[in-house]
Parts: sequence; structure tokens; C-alpha cells
Amino acid sequence: MTESILFLTGHLARPRLEAVLQGMDAGFDWKVLDIGVKVAALMTEDIILRRLENPVGADKIMLPGRCRADLDRLSARYNVPVLRGPDELKDIPTYFGRARKAADMTKYDIQIFAEIVDASALSVAAILKRAEDYARKGANVIDLGGLPDTPFPHLEETVVALKGKGYKVSVDSADPDELLRGGKAGADYLLSLNESTLNIAEEVASTPVLIPKDHGDLSSLYRAMDVLDAKGRAYLVDPVLDPINFGFMASLERYAQVRRERPKAEMLMGTGNLTELTDADTTGITAVLLGIASELHIRNVLVVQVSPHTRRTVEEHDLARRIMFASHAEQDLPKDYADGLLALHARRPFPLTPEEIAENAEAVRDKNFRIEIAEDGVHIYNRDGHHLSREIFDLYPKLDLGSDSAHAFYLGAELARAEIAWRLAKRYAQDEPLDWGVAADAPADDKTRLKEAGHTLVAKKKRKVS
Repeated sequence: MTESILFLTGHLARPRLEAVLQGMDAGFDWKVLDIGVKVAALMTEDIILRRLENPVGADKIMLPGRCRADLDRLSARYNVPVLRGPDELKDIPTYFGRARKAADMTKYDIQIFAEIVDASALSVAAILKRAEDYARKGANVIDLGGLPDTPFPHLEETVVALKGKGYKVSVDSADPDELLRGGKAGADYLLSLNESTLNIAEEVASTPVLIPKDHGDLSSLYRAMDVLDAKGRAYLVDPVLDPINFGFMASLERYAQVRRERPKAEMLMGTGNLTELTDADTTGITAVLLGIASELHIRNVLVVQVSPHTRRTVEEHDLARRIMFASHAEQDLPKDYADGLLALHARRPFPLTPEEIAENAEAVRDKNFRIEIAEDGVHIYNRDGHHLSREIFDLYPKLDLGSDSAHAFYLGAELARAEIAWRLAKRYAQDEPLDWGVAADAPADDKTRLKEAGHTLVAKKKRKVS
């Protein structure tokens, strides 16, 4: 039996919603109900409860994306699932395409080692604080990086403290003595051993991460692997990723070669030589590297977060590994699973055409300004006029704001945000923050309640009262 969905909307959006539903290969039956509000986003839970009769005659109810309502409470009232759709009508086909995938984005198979590169120079308390932050962002292992020619007298204390908090710990040092001390203190992993330092592995229970004795020498790496295989010891293998123009392509070939020649070996890839040493936004770099890891079945990555432009690298790796896991599991392209790595541009930045915005403007009968963007620029309109510009300062003389400084401040802020979105080809919605994906924390948003009045409106009311 075909599923039936009831879409709730407002006066202005109903014709466009029906056109979108008619134009898509829905795979379900649908009907649209105008709930009796002009703008769909102004629909509230109370309005729905007052105006929507029960039973609804549908298997599901879908609300507009910006509708503020408690979905669980409405589902209980109408005895069918109540869903919140996308913010924009034109995203409905994409929304249902994603719903058909039904990917579980909680799953991943790549472990993140988050390196504290200056651990020897930090106090135990500072390291614990950094570890808590990294773990919250997705790290599975806290990696203690030692600095060259810098003593690490509190190494054992640090390992014990981290283990006491329940963290997995790795010690990353070029000093064999530090590796041995870290292993004896209870570190889970030691980075990095080679065939000349394998004796350390004999003295501790830590899992060694193996690298070539000389850079790029896979023969020495294989000899170290053979020694540990003969003893039945677990290990990770890191052929070492090099920076661009310093052997990057050859280093990728090494990872592929190890996978071909040692198909069951557990591997680790350090991504910092690309993210840290390339002046490019790290979201795309991370996606590609985690895609390579997915194809080569590399189940561990070492992440460094030092340079200011890599301040969100742990979060980026966390999301990228989930996307790649879902993509690999479903044998599908790594797209339409999540938008968090699309920090700079949107895949579909302009949901409305200039003509559709003009139609909206024609229907407005009040003086409140609406701001929207399309490929041709920033639009602002109310009952008194519809204006378009690619330079928002050109709009000010046309808006007739008089001495209303609060309103002018509000419109200035919104128009600036709209122009940024238009220039970058990002989504813009009036009164909503721009979406920067994992590149920035999103403000908390309670979908069950209407938003508080804006600062400028509150200030204006206070001035009138006084």
C-alpha cells in the first residue's frame, strides 16, 4: 500500500509546494493543507492543534522546516509520525532522496588519534583539558607528542592521569627512552618504532606503530612487520604521508603498495603533513584523505590541529569518516549524506529564482521588509517596493528608514549577511545564522519554541516605554 503524507503550509507557499510535489517522482501519495496562516514559518503547535482535525487521513504529517513545534507531542495527538521538512520547498525532492538512503551517520570504522604536539611543555591539568576537548570533538586516542630536545619529566604522570579518565593514550616521540617510559606507564600505542627500535615492543604491552627505518624504505618496514608477526604481536603500519611537492604522490603509492602486498595489515595515516602544510581550507583536504583511507582500508588516522586554519580538523575528520563509512557500506558516492564539510559554498545556494522572488514581492501587503537572494543578487521588498542590488550600500537610500536607527541596524546586519551568502553562493534565510558546517559551532536552536524578539526590537520597545 502506498504511503500517504499530509503537508501543512501557509497561503503564500501552497501553490509552490504543490508545484514541487507535482514535479517530483514522489513514490508516495500526498495532499497539501493550508493551515490558515499567511507565512508557513509562522505556523505554531497551538495553531496546528486548533485547526487540524483528527484523524488526519494520512500515514505521516510533514511540517515546514522553520515551523516551531514539539514533534513528539503532535505525533501523540494525531497517532501518526509528524516530521519537520527542509527549510526550503525546493529541497523537498532532495530531502526524500536522503530519506530513502536512511544512512546511519553514527557509524564509522576509522579511529582518530588526536595529537597534542606540545604535550611536554604543558601541565598535566592542561593536557587533560585539551584531551577532553579533543574527545568531545571525536578523538578516540589522545596522542602525546614530545618536542625535540625538550624533557618530558611528567610523561608517566600524564599517561596515568589520561588513562584514569578513560582515554586511550599514545606516546609519539623520536626519543626511544620516552617511548619506553610511556609504554611502561600504560600507553596503548607507541609512535613510532622501526626495525632498529623493536626491542622497546618486547618490554611493554603497548601496540607499536611501525615506520620505515629510512624514509620510504618499505623493505625495512616489512622486516619489522615480519618480526612482530612471528611473535603474534599486534601493530599498526605507517608508510608516512609526505607534503605536496615533497614526495606526496610517491607516499600515497607506498600506502597502496603496502595494502596490496600486506592486505591484512592494520594501517595508520598521519594527515597533518597535508592539512597543516597546505594553505587551503582543510575540509576538502580531509574529505579526500579520508576517502583514500576508506578505499585502502586504513583504520587509523593521526590528526594534528596546530595552525590557525586547522582549528576544526578533528571535527572535520570525525564527519568525513562517517560519510565515507556510509558511502562505502552502501556502495554509493559520498554525497547527499551530510553537508558539514561544505563550509564555504552550498550545493544548491539559491532555492528561488528572481521571478519567484518577484511573485512573492507582489503578494506582500505589509511594510515589513523581506530579504532573499538569487543568482542576480540581494533582494529586499515590502508593500512599498522591491529592490535588487549586488552592493548593499546602494539599497539604503531606497528603504526610507527615517530616524528608526534600530530598524536600520537590523537591516544592515541582515543585508550584510545576505551579501556574504550571495557572494559565496551559500544559503541565506532571513533571521537565521549562515551555516558554516563543521567550520564553526552552530548557535543553539530550540525547534519547539518561537525565537525571542531580536535585540533591536527589544531595545526599540524599551525606548518607547521610557
